[in-house]
Amino acid sequence: MMKTIGALALAAAGLVTVAGSLETPIVGDLFEATPGVQQTQDWDWQGTVDRGDAIEIKGINGAIEASGASGSQVTVTAVKKGKKNDPADVRIEVVEHSGGVTICAVYPDAKGKKNECAPGDGGRLSSEDNDVSVAFTVQVPAGVRLVASTVNGEIEAGGIGADVKATTVNGDVKVSTSGLARATTVNGSIQASMGRADWSGTTSFNTVNGSITVKLPDSASTDVSASTVNGSMNTDFPLTVQGKFSMKNMKGTIGDGGRELQMETVNGSIHLKSGG
Repeated sequence: MMKTIGALALAAAGLVTVAGSLETPIVGDLFEATPGVQQTQDWDWQGTVDRGDAIEIKGINGAIEASGASGSQVTVTAVKKGKKNDPADVRIEVVEHSGGVTICAVYPDAKGKKNECAPGDGGRLSSEDNDVSVAFTVQVPAGVRLVASTVNGEIEAGGIGADVKATTVNGDVKVSTSGLARATTVNGSIQASMGRADWSGTTSFNTVNGSITVKLPDSASTDVSASTVNGSMNTDFPLTVQGKFSMKNMKGTIGDGGRELQMETVNGSIHLKSGG
């Protein structure tokens, strides 16, 4: 189904850069972190993911940045940084499966609970107060879906040529794709531009503290459900309102409807734009 053509740059064969010094090779356990001094370690992977399958990135502390790529190769780089903790203790795992490739930042096990990289909702990932951050950069070929999740970090995906799902807790989400999108955060704003509007069922954009801006193609047909507590709402599309209209809650239909678009925030405004 897919072939990995790159090699993992694991800690035992990597380079560690201590701030203000030259690159220093490490072997096995010879490296010791210097408290208060930032250590940096790079990792990279390149492989093939079939069209229609997904490259999935799972992080905890650190941003995820993705962009469209020419050719057929997916390229993923990660930069690990830590002061109190050793970046080499956080390993990057690659799991190939029937739906694509999942890449995770796996922190050391703690309190008897094992961390494991697995696709989708599987596995377990926890940092347990480890201060190492892992920032991922991903180049995604056309036709390959992107699934990106982290906890503390923003997600930015631009020029993607397939569907995107982005999930974080503390960080903004920015997505631009010729396909479909959905996004969730808690403390952050969402900006999403979709080139298609033919999803099945429901697509959603949710946050608590932040605004939501969603751009759809001019020809979109969807049922809209939107709500905010502290903010306002506006739409570029003619909307056939269902029930009573208010600036805090909006239910209505664009075009012929047939699918549902949900947008919800507490502290922020909601903007529905045309021309995605």
